[in-house]
Amino acid sequence: MIDLSTWNLSIPVGVPATTITTPALAGGYRDYYFKSDERSIYFWAPVNGTTTKNASYPRSELRETYRDGRLRNWTYPLADNYMRASLKVRQVPSTGKLVIGQIHNANSNWPLLKLEFQMKSTGTADLVYKLRLKPTDAAPTTRTLVRGVMLNQSFSYYVHLTPAGTLNVSFNGVKWSGKIDPTWAAQPMYFKAGVYTQDNTGYETEAGAATFSRLEIEHRPRIPVASTP
Repeated sequence: MIDLSTWNLSIPVGVPATTITTPALAGGYRDYYFKSDERSIYFWAPVNGTTTKNASYPRSELRETYRDGRLRNWTYPLADNYMRASLKVRQVPSTGKLVIGQIHNANSNWPLLKLEFQMKSTGTADLVYKLRLKPTDAAPTTRTLVRGVMLNQSFSYYVHLTPAGTLNVSFNGVKWSGKIDPTWAAQPMYFKAGVYTQDNTGYETEAGAATFSRLEIEHRPRIPVASTP
C-alpha cells in the first residue's frame, strides 16, 4: 500500500487549482482526478484543467508534506534524500509529454529536476530527465536514459540526492550520476510525483494519466563524523 500520509494533492479544478490536504488524502480521498486503493494510485489531468499559481499546465500531482499537513522543505546537505516509484503511463496529450516526478525548489518556479515521459511519433516513449545544475540556470540540461517504452508498460524510477550534492537518477536501472552546483545547498527543496500534463489546449478527453504501484520517499539524516581527540 502506498503511504499518502506525507503528501498533499493538487487537482486541476478551481481557480487557482485546488489543494487536497494531507489529512483528507490519508483519510481515503477520491475524486475524478485521483483514486487510490490498496495496490495503486491513479492520476488524471485533462489539458483544459485549471493550473496552480504561476503554472501554465494542469496537474494531478502530490507534493511532499509532514504528517500534520505542514509543507516539508529540506536542504540536501542534512540527509540522503530518496524517491522511488513504479508506474504505468495510461494516456498522454497531443504533445506526448508528462512530468511524472520532480525535485522542486520552494524559492523558485524553476525545479532542480524533472522526470519526463515523452511519447514520440514512433508510438513509443523516451524516459528523460531535465536537470538544472545551478538554481540560476534558465534552461535545464536534458538527457534521455531509456527509449522504446509503450503506453501501459510498467517502468520504474529512482532519485537519490546525497549530502555531498551527488544526484543519482535511474529509469529501469539505467543510471546517471553527477554533482550539482553547491549553490543548491541553501535552497529549500521538496519531492513531487504524479501527472503534470505538459499541454493546455484541446478538449477534456485529451489528458495525461498514470497509475503508480509504488511511491516512496525517504530522508536519512546525515551521521556526523566523530572528531579525533
